[in-house]
Amino acid sequence: MFDWFVATLRSYPEIALFLSLALGYYFGSFTYKGLGLGAVTATLIAAVIIGQLGITISPPLKATFFLLFLFAIGYGVGPQFVRGIAKDGVPQALFAVVVAVFCLGAPFIAAKLAGYDVGSAIGLYAGSQTISASMGLATDAIGRLGLPPEETKRLLDAMPVAYAVTYIFGTVGSAIVLALLGPALLGIDLEAECKRYEEEHGGKKQEGGAGTAWHHYELRAYKVREGGPIVGQTAHNAESMVPNQRLFIERIRRDGKIIDATAETVIQADDIVAVAGRRDVLVSLLGHVADEVDDRELLAVPTEGVDVLVTNKQADGKTLAELAQLPASRGVFLRRITRGVTGTEIPILPNTKVNRGDILTIVGRTQDTTAAAKALGVADRPSDIADVAFIGAAIAIGALIGAIVYKIGSVPLTLSTSGGALISGLFFGWLRSVHPTFGRIPSSTVWFMNSVGLNMFIAVVGISSGPGFVSGLQQLGFSLFLWGIFATTVPLVLAMYVGKYVFRFHPAILLGACSGARTTTASLGMINDRAKSQIPGLGYTVTYAVGNTLLTIWGMVLVMMMA
Repeated sequence: MFDWFVATLRSYPEIALFLSLALGYYFGSFTYKGLGLGAVTATLIAAVIIGQLGITISPPLKATFFLLFLFAIGYGVGPQFVRGIAKDGVPQALFAVVVAVFCLGAPFIAAKLAGYDVGSAIGLYAGSQTISASMGLATDAIGRLGLPPEETKRLLDAMPVAYAVTYIFGTVGSAIVLALLGPALLGIDLEAECKRYEEEHGGKKQEGGAGTAWHHYELRAYKVREGGPIVGQTAHNAESMVPNQRLFIERIRRDGKIIDATAETVIQADDIVAVAGRRDVLVSLLGHVADEVDDRELLAVPTEGVDVLVTNKQADGKTLAELAQLPASRGVFLRRITRGVTGTEIPILPNTKVNRGDILTIVGRTQDTTAAAKALGVADRPSDIADVAFIGAAIAIGALIGAIVYKIGSVPLTLSTSGGALISGLFFGWLRSVHPTFGRIPSSTVWFMNSVGLNMFIAVVGISSGPGFVSGLQQLGFSLFLWGIFATTVPLVLAMYVGKYVFRFHPAILLGACSGARTTTASLGMINDRAKSQIPGLGYTVTYAVGNTLLTIWGMVLVMMMA
């Protein structure tokens, strides 16, 4: 039975690939306090074990999935990357560049001191910085060194060995250094700093204030008393009589008929008005001065929740308090802000700035959400259809540009097809955020291209290098793990002090910026847990976009430095 199984995998290597994915995603899903191997490392380990059976994989398959992955990464971070370079994210973008240099320098120094070859150095770098994508660009770069085929294969086989040994501390260690040791090293109380940040940015207004009224709302019906203060007033003026609150008159029952209220609708005595707002505001402010009515038909207001992709340049950089004053914001409540390819949740505060490329989750009447979506950008309503023509053309254009080789003397310089796909993703991701009339890729499709594309590439690497993995691990030994600790820790410690004393970031977002620049999502989760706040995420998105791009490209740069 086992012989048949082995023979089948050798004859049909595609089965080995899917088996590696199945085992990798299953075992990679187990975590302890938010930490685990993750799908990438678990898939690599599973593929290495399966690779002991001597399975041969077609080389073009690896490159195909890697191009899908890199394009998806660029497409997801494009808006934040461009904004970070061009606008008020410049300090965070520059910080990410500095940290990326630290992340390149520490593994390079470690590899030189330990005497590792190019392949082991790349694996040490990729694992200690948890940037597995860099191995793809490094693979292309090693192939262009002009080495004998057997030497090239030896170097390529050494990469996953060093990666697997150093990745575990690269993930767990980064979370420990930033979330547990970081506040002590910097001498800050992270929870207190996040509370102070919220207060500075309007997060501690009085109950029901602008910073909190947009979270959850209810719809209640009240009968307008004869001679009441809102009789004869327009709905807009009536709503304005309760300052610093977001209350909206949605519908009115008048003479037994139900009408939809607009800002200009005049309120009459004996009207029954359906008022939307935060529950405690309705109870405390209106409950004592108005007679509540149970009118189910009136309260059956057609509502929807919709994600809006911010593309309008007039909304870019505006605070939520400013956007709340727009006529199109009437009747709309904000539930959530997500930013970047990682879907980082941004705190909802009056002074929170909205960036182009953000996704705002709003709720309200259909006509109100439609008006708000038009003012902000485009409604990103659920759809399973992806613009595959755009995906294919964009990757092909990027790969063609990347395939061009420039020579300075005898030194060939090229982005490689992988680098070209990444740059193409950045450009078209940004272009989509500005002109959302083409290039739609649903978030589920982006996730598939990102996660499955990378893990299929990793599976091919693991299966191909499986036979040499054990001997390579025996040769490199425990010292590689220790060098991995060095390469992981030093850049993070330097980043924290540079962020505090050179860039002078607010302590509440500093550790989030460090997490983003090192692209370590696990540490951001632990930082938010310790802070008991989502505030650190404000420093994550721009630094992640820049750091993820540079750390991936460093795979190719490190090959040139080591060679």
